[in-house]
Amino acid sequence: MNFKENIKTITIDKPLKLDCGKTINNFPLAYETYGSLNKEKDNAILVFHALTGDQFVTGVNPVTNKDGWWSYAVGPGKSIDTKKYFVICANVIGGCMGSFGPGHQNPETKKIYGTDFPVITINDMVNAQKNLLDHFGIKKLFSVVGGSMGGMQVLQFVSNYPDKTKTAVPIACTSSHSAQNIAFNELGRQAIAADHKWQDGEYSSKNTIPDKGLAVARMAAHITYLSKKGLQEKFGRKLQERDDLKFGFDADFQIESYLRYQGSVFVDRFDANSYLYITRAMDYFDLVKQNNGNLSNAFKNTKAKFFVISFTSDWLYPTQENKDIVIALNSIGANVGFVEIKSDKGHDSFLLDVPDFLKALKNFLDKSYLEE
Repeated sequence: MNFKENIKTITIDKPLKLDCGKTINNFPLAYETYGSLNKEKDNAILVFHALTGDQFVTGVNPVTNKDGWWSYAVGPGKSIDTKKYFVICANVIGGCMGSFGPGHQNPETKKIYGTDFPVITINDMVNAQKNLLDHFGIKKLFSVVGGSMGGMQVLQFVSNYPDKTKTAVPIACTSSHSAQNIAFNELGRQAIAADHKWQDGEYSSKNTIPDKGLAVARMAAHITYLSKKGLQEKFGRKLQERDDLKFGFDADFQIESYLRYQGSVFVDRFDANSYLYITRAMDYFDLVKQNNGNLSNAFKNTKAKFFVISFTSDWLYPTQENKDIVIALNSIGANVGFVEIKSDKGHDSFLLDVPDFLKALKNFLDKSYLEE
């Protein structure tokens, strides 16, 4: 991907000690902003992206020429109103849209890192992004917001920097990855590793891409983002542009064709090694363990106002896992609101046009902004 001219980056010149024990220094962090920072610098919202997201939250992504991943929620007059708020979003480290990741060159060997890149965690991602506050001279954010892996980053940010945000909105997330989710991520990683073009992670230097493995990883993951009811209503057992079965292994059913398409377009915009690293970071995420088995301790030092959002048909991060976060916050008397949004769109509901969700998010942010 040749995209450098479309990407804003800052170089983080402070050493960052990673959880794996290694230290990185002078590394790029790619970011994008929307709206304007006010004179008081108190209207900034740091948005954290999910597994396959990037810094291009809304508008047209200049690299893919597709709509930004949260165009339904972010923009003038929308839930996160860019006429009111200054929105910042960074590509996570380990990513493939300009931030320091496995596709970068190792200055010592002059070769692409590949799987020599250090293993990173959600904690590392958040600590890297904290540098954006210093870059913009922001003492305290108005909010940190994110869904899925973005929600994990919200929780980690508040735990690490309890006095750096007024509000926090973790959406469709969890405080620790379940065995089921680790299993799905491992399925994706193994699909990539099984592709002979992966070349033990050195495919970049050999001018190849493990496209089949990455496409299968995306297909498997995409199923988990949807719901049984939503799939049934949209596809059912409809055949693909024919009246009868072909008695072969082409895409007979529309759902097969849909998944193959999702896999193929993903390969054009995402890096296989980044997929390995980011899914690993999600699997390692365990805020309960970080706090000696007591999730409440993660939030004991913050006065931030929380709004936790879940969806009825999300079986990847079910409502109970979101409620566990609410229970932990309640147990220390934190200011926390919670809503479960009715939707048949599964985990992806937070990315889609779900009016009840978009309205709830807007109401919380706008009311909180008016409060002294």
